[in-house]
Amino acid sequence: MALSRSARLGALATAALSFCLIAAAPAPHPGSDGVGDPYFPQLGNGGFDIRHYALDLAYEPDTDRLDARATITARATQHLSSFDLDLQKLTVTRVEVNGRRAAFTRGGDEIRITPREALRKNKTFEVSVDYGGVPEPLSGPIVFGSDYGWMKTADGVFVACEPNAASTWFPGSDHPSDKAAFDIRIKAPKGLTSVSNGRLVGTSTKGGHTTAHWRETKPMATYLATATIGKFDVRTGRTPGGTPIYVAIDPTLPKGDVDVYGITGEVTDYWSKVFGPYPFEETGAIVDDMPQAGFSLETQTKPIYSAVRSENTIVHELAHQWFGDSVSPASWNHIWLNEGFATYGPWLWNEYKGRASAHESFMAAYNARPADSPFWQTVVGDPQRDTMFASAVYQRGAMTLQVLRERIGDKDFFRLLKSWVGQKRYSNATTDDFVRLAERVSGEQLDELFHTWLFTKGKPALP
Repeated sequence: MALSRSARLGALATAALSFCLIAAAPAPHPGSDGVGDPYFPQLGNGGFDIRHYALDLAYEPDTDRLDARATITARATQHLSSFDLDLQKLTVTRVEVNGRRAAFTRGGDEIRITPREALRKNKTFEVSVDYGGVPEPLSGPIVFGSDYGWMKTADGVFVACEPNAASTWFPGSDHPSDKAAFDIRIKAPKGLTSVSNGRLVGTSTKGGHTTAHWRETKPMATYLATATIGKFDVRTGRTPGGTPIYVAIDPTLPKGDVDVYGITGEVTDYWSKVFGPYPFEETGAIVDDMPQAGFSLETQTKPIYSAVRSENTIVHELAHQWFGDSVSPASWNHIWLNEGFATYGPWLWNEYKGRASAHESFMAAYNARPADSPFWQTVVGDPQRDTMFASAVYQRGAMTLQVLRERIGDKDFFRLLKSWVGQKRYSNATTDDFVRLAERVSGEQLDELFHTWLFTKGKPALP
């Protein structure tokens, strides 16, 4: 059938437009090997956004060996010719992208993956990585001089990864700005209990091994993931307010006078009134015997404690479920948004219990250090990598909040806290974000207050 002249011209125009669109499409190029965090430039990766991790882990305590497959679902944010995942030291044996084997290389703590076909911007893709070896904890001055990450215990492993140790046991984008949902399946010898984030989907036993399947449906930063294994006494139920609770305690630890289960339930419910609804599906605790870890960590839904810790420590870690876990720092220089708020938590709790007002706690912290103390030389709003967990980040961060409270009044202050966790729920934030919201809620100009207490060296004068 012959085409008319106008039809031929229309077809030619359509072909020319298609050619121009194809020609204009940007060529695929590699994703960056880091997100440019000021303290950890190569943590995280560019060119994609991870939506979900499915981790299938098999662990043998006798040899400390981990064999695993990580299946990651992500959305490309650019046209990708290749992309990176963070993974430290473990041996990678196979990589697939969208079900097809992909080439990969190793360099430092990175896996560079080249799929057979370029990945198109805004398209979802799946990458699976088979890997194994003996995970090694990290050490150094960052976390109180303690080892952290994947840490061998007498009967299993204690896993607490802030800020950069998640990639010691699974590949991913190991930066808090790239949150995702998780399914974590842990296979370990029968008789051991495997505890992770979210809620327990189920367990199955076969051939002398038990596999536990945990699911965290809410967005989670990688450093908050855990796969702790050992012998535990487990207690489950609901808080008085109705939130599911799961508490696992190493039976070899002395019980002392701290009721971890009871305090966890009571504090979760109280923070739900003060800060707003509990952001996750389950609360709880993991209490393990790990004396080499001189810290506890706010692993999402179940803070992990390296011994039976104090009531104030439990209060602190549960405050983190709102401040740090649900609302996470956009980059690690904003760490005070985690630790200052969580440190302020016990001040509020003790005020609620009638032990001491938050003002009295503030004055005790303020008066405890003379003006010439090195404590006052830490710039809390940007403390630098090796001092990001300095006591000033915690204590002076909390002092900043009390000064703010006394400046704007209780009504606006507590409205601010609820607005902050409500507006930033499951996302990332910066100090500037908080300052802007504080000014909007209070109607006051607060730049000088925050500059003095967060960014100025030296002991501030009392307001």
